[in-house]
Amino acid sequence: MQHLVCGISSGGREVPDLDGKRFLVANAQGPYVWDEDGRRYVDTALGFGATFLGHTDPIVTEAIREALSKGSMPAYAHALEEEAAAALAAHSGDLTKVIFLNSGSEAVHLACRTARALTGRQKIVKMAAGYDGWFDDVAFGNAGAPEAKMAANERPSNGNTLLLRFNDRQDVELLFEECDDIAAIVLEPMMANAGCILADPGYLQHVASIAHQHGALVIMDEVLMGFRLYGGLASHLMGIRPDLATVGKAIGNGVAVAALLGTPEVMAAFEDRRVNRAGTYNGNPVACAAVKAAMSVIDTVDYGALEKVGTELQAHAIHVFNNAGIDICASGYGTVFTLWRGKTPPSTYQEAAQLSDKDFTARLHTELRRNGVMSMYSQFGRYYLSARHEEEAIGLWAEAFEKAARSVAA
Repeated sequence: MQHLVCGISSGGREVPDLDGKRFLVANAQGPYVWDEDGRRYVDTALGFGATFLGHTDPIVTEAIREALSKGSMPAYAHALEEEAAAALAAHSGDLTKVIFLNSGSEAVHLACRTARALTGRQKIVKMAAGYDGWFDDVAFGNAGAPEAKMAANERPSNGNTLLLRFNDRQDVELLFEECDDIAAIVLEPMMANAGCILADPGYLQHVASIAHQHGALVIMDEVLMGFRLYGGLASHLMGIRPDLATVGKAIGNGVAVAALLGTPEVMAAFEDRRVNRAGTYNGNPVACAAVKAAMSVIDTVDYGALEKVGTELQAHAIHVFNNAGIDICASGYGTVFTLWRGKTPPSTYQEAAQLSDKDFTARLHTELRRNGVMSMYSQFGRYYLSARHEEEAIGLWAEAFEKAARSVAA
């Protein structure tokens, strides 16, 4: 009898058996994972982007070990909380106030609660097909859901959640004409879970500007993209100044930790008790040790070189598949991207839904896996590079693309 429901603790971890054998990770180091038989794979899922510094980074691991040896869960404040908050704030521009939580979903939930308290409004807007956590309100309209396609003259809603068409400038203006009870818009630097769809130039800035003009707050969900393009928030790199931002994944390099970042003016709502927050494990010593250490390691990453390697790898994949008679293209960045069957990547979710090819992505996953590369098993799946994907791992990955192209074309 299997006691773990479905054999997994999160739906995204599901991958098919291969040759009658289930894939279970026995070890993870740097850019690699090993299965129970001891076979090594280049890992391109990296904890869904969480282990940006590679699995088991030695500096982060040692910090965790030291914190654990001193006690993992006091009921009281501890020095590492402020030290970790200061390290994170030093990378976050004017968002200098920090609240630690345990997951990105919690951080988005608290951001929405904050926006409602500050504005006195109730509605939250998210991008159709965007992913901002699994809590009921913001899980509405995720990629794959019928309402995410947003038919013409339609504004799907789920109680206090409204959907906005990504990369549609006119739609945000219509949104505020239709509704005057909007507390905040939740934006992502890139529509990652819909297949790494990039925002058109100026689009996110336009949405943020319109939101502020109408008294709504701007929440940037940077759980996935924060610290992936450079040592800070992607929104700041893009010239956007959000009121609140949520971060996670890379800030703890695989440890369960997230944070809500805000300006002092916004976060004053917690100090005067307009907003309530709680959580037994929030800001625990192990999580804070991981954040403090991860920030120090992130400062050593050559982001330019990493982006270049990832972009070249995408070009290599496109080249070998084209040579095999299969048109593919890529969307996203060098450090996180999606491969599509076709010549032009999507710029909207409607295009992504039409372009997605479950059979192709399933076959590609299988062939890469046979050739020593593990990937996400999803039609909108992403490939991640870590700061530890060095020459050997990239070479093995490139070779696996070559072999996969030949097999898929056969």
